[in-house]
Amino acid sequence: MITADDLLKSPLTDPTSIYRYRDGLYASDVLTAAICHLDFFNYLEKQPADARTIGRDLNLKERPLDVLLTLFTSMRLLEKRGEMFHLTLQAKEHICKSSPWSVAPYFASVKDRPVCLDIVEVLRTGKPTRWASLRNEKEWAKAMENPAFASQFTAAMDCRGVYLAPALARAVDCSGHHHLLDIAGGSGIYACAFAAIHPNLNATVLEKSPVDRIANESIAQRGFSKKVSVKTGDMFQDSFPTGCDIHLFSNVLHDWDCPEVEKLIGKSFASLPPRGLIVIHDAHIDPDKTGPLAVAAYSALLMTITEGKCYSQTEMEDFLQQAGFSNVKWFPTAADRSGITAQKP
Repeated sequence: MITADDLLKSPLTDPTSIYRYRDGLYASDVLTAAICHLDFFNYLEKQPADARTIGRDLNLKERPLDVLLTLFTSMRLLEKRGEMFHLTLQAKEHICKSSPWSVAPYFASVKDRPVCLDIVEVLRTGKPTRWASLRNEKEWAKAMENPAFASQFTAAMDCRGVYLAPALARAVDCSGHHHLLDIAGGSGIYACAFAAIHPNLNATVLEKSPVDRIANESIAQRGFSKKVSVKTGDMFQDSFPTGCDIHLFSNVLHDWDCPEVEKLIGKSFASLPPRGLIVIHDAHIDPDKTGPLAVAAYSALLMTITEGKCYSQTEMEDFLQQAGFSNVKWFPTAADRSGITAQKP
């Protein structure tokens, strides 16, 4: 079990390349689906089109289509001119069936992979599929209600947080603040990291059952029970605990579509005191949605198994300003992740 001392250390090597193998698992299947099931590239070779037209003609929903377009732009298979998407020369030469160098049949040999078929369904319906395309598993949000699945998933996010959480905590100025609310905080690894690095902070983790029990056990084992508590609650249904002047959403908003993200940020604004700080930690797409490729690939995974995606810096800034926040700042942290902070006036 990671201790307080461990959260103050840093590894000697950078694990970003290792993270990318896992985060980018679904990107190849999105490409395969587009080539073999949607005929996407042959369609666009005939006539460049905007996102609305592509969605209408190919019967694709807005959220997953946005992820697909961002991914292929990041792969340099598409380029956007104004609102129109055009194929690059590489896509024309090596994917379209009109070219003697087309690799479409090469991709067709793996087009019936379960994940690939599920991605086609997600693109058509906009609804997430079963976790990891497992035959007997539910989609992620419902699977988290099962204690065994919740324990396994929370452990996975916890081990990732051991590296990511201290990097975030060191990048945020918490001076003048006293209590952090870690919303949907999982095991509490981020709350513990903030408490370890900022001695002025106490923290509360807001979590649903059964994850609340897992969080309590993890926090106790790490020796943070005096500084970090757990509040059982549903972030959508229940009021946020009062008395907290920092709200943290770490790897949370990417699980939800725009209306849910707007609701959560609005609730945060209403609950925070004046000069309260919101911290959003996630993998963010560049403002112009041309990369980074690693984040666009991760967004393909999120598109498939959750109701969300990786949002761009611009999208997040718009959500925050619409809620009433000001002084929005973006900053890189670790392993293709970044933080966005904003303040309630």
